[in-house]
Amino acid sequence: MSVHTVRMPDIGEGIAEVEVVEWLVKPGDEVAEDQILCHVMTDKASVEIPSPVAGRVLELGSDVGRMLAVGSMLIRIEVDESGQPAAAPGPRASAPPPSSPPPPAPAPAPSPAATTARGPAPVGASSLASSTTADRTLAAPAVRQRARALGIDLAAVNGTGPDGRVLHADLDALQARAPSPAAPRAARTDATREVKVIGLRRKIAQKMQESKRRIPHFTYVEEVDVTELLALRDELNRQHAAARGELSPLAFIARAVVRAVADFPQANARFDDDAGVLTLHEAVHLGVATQTDGGLMVPVLHQAQAMDLWATSAAIARLAAAARAGKATREELAGSTITLTSLGKLGGIVSTPVINHPEVAIVGVNRIVARPVVREGILQVRQMMNLSSSFDHRVVDGAVAAAFIQQVRRLLEHPAMLFMG
Repeated sequence: MSVHTVRMPDIGEGIAEVEVVEWLVKPGDEVAEDQILCHVMTDKASVEIPSPVAGRVLELGSDVGRMLAVGSMLIRIEVDESGQPAAAPGPRASAPPPSSPPPPAPAPAPSPAATTARGPAPVGASSLASSTTADRTLAAPAVRQRARALGIDLAAVNGTGPDGRVLHADLDALQARAPSPAAPRAARTDATREVKVIGLRRKIAQKMQESKRRIPHFTYVEEVDVTELLALRDELNRQHAAARGELSPLAFIARAVVRAVADFPQANARFDDDAGVLTLHEAVHLGVATQTDGGLMVPVLHQAQAMDLWATSAAIARLAAAARAGKATREELAGSTITLTSLGKLGGIVSTPVINHPEVAIVGVNRIVARPVVREGILQVRQMMNLSSSFDHRVVDGAVAAAFIQQVRRLLEHPAMLFMG
């Protein structure tokens, strides 16, 4: 027998440490070569770490939520000299004899606190039992987290993704088939729960705190009449959707932002405030804030200035789907030069979006509503939308920010201009 120490591998991009957000094995489990051991979170994305050997888990190198340096011990695995799984250990006082282990009982539905973080099981009989089938089921971290929150055993779900991977759509289908239980009567309670902030949620918190601490934000709000834009979108979809795909309103807004920054390069920039250097970008790498089950992510449309309206719409849809499924790559989540954020129908009337540091501008989209508007002395009902956008006041003056948003407004109110030049 020998003990193989698996160290945290270098996953590139100069990353020095990662956060362990989920263990898929525990001490006592037998693991196969290439089996996923855990999920770790970098500054950009969640990464799966596979086992380089087959054997039996002896020790985990970190609790969930702890930072782990590249090169430090990740896990210790006992293997025999041929590399096959080590023989089962003899009976211990705290564990049942391994010769006839009882079948694992289904795990109870976790509390909301448990859905945020799952650490190694306590040492004892359950921690030495073999890992459950659910832990070996292929699924993204966001899907696992949602399944735990819903009390769904992943082993009971038929995955429709590649290699049987369980997708969000599979959970939706399972819920649709399940009968809706009668809502229990609410009772008085003083119960509380603590939720450990880890993984993507912690990265978001750190990013927002850093942005607000370092950047003096100011927000500029302007209303936009999108009646003509929606009419054009409907007509283009009627004529071309079958061949070129559906156009979303967000695609028009993205194109307007891309066109406008050509005249206002100060908005398409990144500011290194430590070095005192402002970098203006000719290429527009447009970040599109996307809500996922795990939190807010910002996939990036690289070289957005080179895309037409249909390519922009398709790219937004593809990147949003990849982010929600936990499949967005590190390259797709890095390098944005200006960000577009929208809550869709939940967008409210006005918002104060937080800049994606080290960028200097973020364009926020509020919901579209029918409102009475006076046009040429006549009261009309128009489709209106507000843009609530924030800027770094150290490098973008108020007049420049206002002129930039007014240019976006003109392009949206006269959408035919988006196809010119």
